[in-house]
Amino acid sequence: MSEDDELIVHDDDLEEASDLDDDLDDDDELDGGVVPDDYDDDLDEEDDEDDDDDDDYEDATIEEIDFVVALYREDGAPVATELAPQLANDLDELIDQLRRLPGDAGAVGLVSIAGEFFVLCRVRGRTVQVLLNDSVAASDWPIARDVVDYLGMDVPDPDDDSEPLGDFALLADQGVSELDLENISGDLDEDSDQLVRRIVELMKFGPQFDRAVN
Repeated sequence: MSEDDELIVHDDDLEEASDLDDDLDDDDELDGGVVPDDYDDDLDEEDDEDDDDDDDYEDATIEEIDFVVALYREDGAPVATELAPQLANDLDELIDQLRRLPGDAGAVGLVSIAGEFFVLCRVRGRTVQVLLNDSVAASDWPIARDVVDYLGMDVPDPDDDSEPLGDFALLADQGVSELDLENISGDLDEDSDQLVRRIVELMKFGPQFDRAVN
């Protein structure tokens, strides 16, 4: 093979290599621009949807919060203490606060909002039990939504029939049978704060509860 032929071959190889580099650059532009940008846009849209869901819920105001109270027994004696009102809007924060209390058998949080619904939450170490007496409240109120989420359920449609959700046995060792709690929770004719008072009376915390809320 002549030197001229060798040069021709080498030139052809260089042209092919150059074309290959151009193709790779085009692929890099595709991978580095369009695909990640589209993916980021999808993530942004999902975040926006989550933000929109959160924005649909307004916290209960001080005027709307009937009470946030914790019940527990210390050395066998019943204790009721009023909790910060902002806990009526956040189940996780309520759980954290209840976990700090020195109850012999854990602590029970009682939340009533606007006379419309109540939430019960009992915390014993890592064990957490919750109950919401009005499922439809989850479409309007943050803490009711938190309970539904905690139970792994879908938020009911506002037009659905209301029903209590959660663990009806959470106070069975405190003087409130499953049947009693189910019946009280399902009573839609009485205001939620009065329903909670009935539960408290069965638990034998009446005087302590009255002092805490008054």
